[in-house]
Amino acid sequence: MNIGKASRASGVSGRMIRHYESIGLIPPPARRDSGYRDYSDADVHRLRFAANARDLGFPIDEIRELLSLWEDDQRTSSDVKQLALARAAELGRKAEALAAMRGTLLDLAAKCHGGDRPDCPIIESISGASPSPANQTCRFPAP
Repeated sequence: MNIGKASRASGVSGRMIRHYESIGLIPPPARRDSGYRDYSDADVHRLRFAANARDLGFPIDEIRELLSLWEDDQRTSSDVKQLALARAAELGRKAEALAAMRGTLLDLAAKCHGGDRPDCPIIESISGASPSPANQTCRFPAP
């Protein structure tokens, strides 16, 4: 099948398919006499696998490792589990950081009158300016 059909079947855009080929995430497909790419069902399955892993937050290097494990009949599930748990831990750290940023923004928004005056504790906090005593704002949490 051509790249358009492979894209529709896998849910991966043609642009991403070409990118995955260029970085070696998927092998280059066979070429027709016309020079067009000719994707097999196995290629589409591999693309779906990569897309599913990407949707779970795995970066390219880990998707490459997962693909290697998927193709390895001698793999141990503990290797796969280790990758999944490490990714889950990283996502947890990111979720905590996002929650902290959200909390800071909500706190700053609560301290902003939102009126016609130009003074704004949100802008003051983002700029790092010292807030006036009437506009006490929280500082961003340390990274």
